Amino acid sequence: MQTPEPKYNLSQRLLPFSKPWLRYSLYFGLILCLTLAALNHLYPLKVNIFYSTVITASDGSVINAFLSRDDKWRMQLEPDEINPVLKKTVLLKEDKYFYYHPGINLFAVTRALVNNTIRDRKTSGASTITMQVARLLYPQQRTYANKLYEMFRALQLEWYYSKDEILQLYLNLVPFGGNIEGVKAASVLYFHQSPKQLSLAQAVTLTVIPNKPSSLRIGEQNERIVAFRNKWLRYYSAQQAFPASEIEDAFLEPLEARRQEAPKVAPHFAYRMFRRYKNQPIIKTTLNRQVQEKVEQLAYNYMQRLLYQNINNAAVLVINNQTRAVEAYLGSADFNDFAHHGQVDGIRAVRSPGSTLKPFLYATAFDKGTLTPKAVITDVPVDYAGYRPQNYFGNYNGKVTISHALATSLNLPAVKVLDQLGVDAFVQKLKQAEFSEMKRKGNQLGLSLILGGCDVKLEELTLLYAAFANQGKYTPARWLQQDTMQQETQLLSPGSAYMVNQILTQLTRPDLPHNAHNSPNLPKIAWKTGTSYGRKDAWSIGYNKKYTVGVWVGNFSGEGVPELNGTDSATPLLFDIFNSIDYNSTTGWFQQPKGIGLRVVCAESGSPANSFCSNQVLDTFMPGISSTQRCSHLKRIAISGDNKYSYCTSCQPATGFVQQLYPNYAPELLTFYDSEKIPYQQIPAHNPNCSRIFKEHAPVITSPAAGMEYLLEQEENQQLMLHCNAHNEVKQVYWYINDKFLGATAANEKVFFEPQKAGRYKISCTDDQGRNTDSYITVKFL
Repeated sequence: MQTPEPKYNLSQRLLPFSKPWLRYSLYFGLILCLTLAALNHLYPLKVNIFYSTVITASDGSVINAFLSRDDKWRMQLEPDEINPVLKKTVLLKEDKYFYYHPGINLFAVTRALVNNTIRDRKTSGASTITMQVARLLYPQQRTYANKLYEMFRALQLEWYYSKDEILQLYLNLVPFGGNIEGVKAASVLYFHQSPKQLSLAQAVTLTVIPNKPSSLRIGEQNERIVAFRNKWLRYYSAQQAFPASEIEDAFLEPLEARRQEAPKVAPHFAYRMFRRYKNQPIIKTTLNRQVQEKVEQLAYNYMQRLLYQNINNAAVLVINNQTRAVEAYLGSADFNDFAHHGQVDGIRAVRSPGSTLKPFLYATAFDKGTLTPKAVITDVPVDYAGYRPQNYFGNYNGKVTISHALATSLNLPAVKVLDQLGVDAFVQKLKQAEFSEMKRKGNQLGLSLILGGCDVKLEELTLLYAAFANQGKYTPARWLQQDTMQQETQLLSPGSAYMVNQILTQLTRPDLPHNAHNSPNLPKIAWKTGTSYGRKDAWSIGYNKKYTVGVWVGNFSGEGVPELNGTDSATPLLFDIFNSIDYNSTTGWFQQPKGIGLRVVCAESGSPANSFCSNQVLDTFMPGISSTQRCSHLKRIAISGDNKYSYCTSCQPATGFVQQLYPNYAPELLTFYDSEKIPYQQIPAHNPNCSRIFKEHAPVITSPAAGMEYLLEQEENQQLMLHCNAHNEVKQVYWYINDKFLGATAANEKVFFEPQKAGRYKISCTDDQGRNTDSYITVKFL
């Protein structure tokens, strides 16, 4: 059987290519492709566009912008900002077949050649949008050779970029006269709005200007621009590109635009973002434009009222507690106030915090279990090795609760708590909260840091208070929309944060502004004020569930003002801001967390009530953490029947005595009562026939301060004061200088001595029960 012949042989299959014109076409195409490939290799496409840095708010609006590296206003247009109306007007006018050609419209090229060579006139151009992009990227003189070069670059663009990307490049580079390039820059500088908000009339205006950017300048030739615009509106009408009603509205829309400065909202914030992220053409921040503008207006108006007091500067930071987003950033009330250094960024300026760290100190002590809100602490004069803190008003209260001490911002209880907690331990907690100065020189700080003897920034304080609103969790601020929530640090327990929240919400406190006592519009917030030494800084930091707001008021020059204080200089602005940005907040209030309980405590000590505690109150505490030691504000003393003597266990007789309760006061409180002539129940003198030597409750020498060096004028016969704090039962103390008896005085009485020569002195104090304390000082003469 023979093999069948194939239906078509090879020569028949190759027959079409045997025609010369097809072979030449194939060869030409192959050569063209190889040539283009070679040219592409030799002359690679480089798209290096220097964009202006644009700062946007959370809603996408431009709040600030900076010139590009080549001094152009060239703002990068994002895909979602391309207005469909603008896109249609551009395509219909510049290149209606943009999406159908490979970068070169051969029909348009042929027509242009005919018109330019045969008819010797130019009726239409041949440049596609892609070719215009090539010309904008590689500007050349208008010649036929350069036109071929544009075509080559257009083919490259079509090879590497999608049509939408090429259109976006065109809209980013198209010139509008002067140093304005791109639709976004033109929209922002001419109309102060985003390109996606352009009306039909505005879109057509921006479409026609690039044809004659030098002669169609907005603000200078508006009438001519309108005529040119209307000409194209008639064309769009003929093409039925837009509804007739929209075109009619566009005809009637006046052109009152002119070139304006770039937006300058939040300049301090913008400069900070620019320095940190200047390699990004668009910096999308979390700033809430509405909140920012409200804060700016409130602060500016408020500072106008303080100018007569010589108070010139303010700074405000607003943090969203749920997202940690920075929603408002006011470095100064008036950036353009050159006379008062308005360019200084008060949010990052290092200042003295006054009393604003006290809530954090007490919360830390709550977590240590040493204190609860109703715990009682002494508020009396005290000397810490020469450091003698005083309360703001110079008064003393004897005994106060921690809640009262914090709500009224008493200084002496805060210093005492810091002394008990330890400066180093507190500094470590502040380091956890990213306090930069604590990291830099925390080991140089002493007890004065709790009263403002350290350096902080408004930014650091505001974020610290935001932790109180977030159950004690500290999280760094979010600056950019793309920032994810950073790692949280459990700075405080939810329980201690809640206790502080309750205290700082009280309204019966001295730092409520005087004009706010009867105001019906007080915002429900927790807040704390602070005033630095010398009245150079006034602080007020407040928070609710939604926002934390930090306010600083003062002078960037560092000049103190007698009228400056946190209560009346900073808090009114804080209240105004809360009433403006979160009036009658619907986010509710802080709920009591797990791990918090209520217990009955003695009102005299704040400790769990004992059998002798008749005055009892409820206190919040943390089970398993708060101290459970029972109240000891009274102690039983054995006394003689005639109430003349008291007995210790060593000398207590078998009969003839009675047991009575006496106040168990701290020695420094007894000293305060004696100095203020406040009566208290004194324990009778100890049995003089007792031979026991006591070791506990030795007198505390408060003056002179131990370890100190004293410089005296020898010719002035200057004296040093001796004083001690003794226990309740002590009636007399004995003073010794270098082991030589000086004299006996009543307990807590002051005595003086005159050093005779320079050198080291040993100061000794012994009470009437044999307890002794030694202290050493150095004396030098001038």
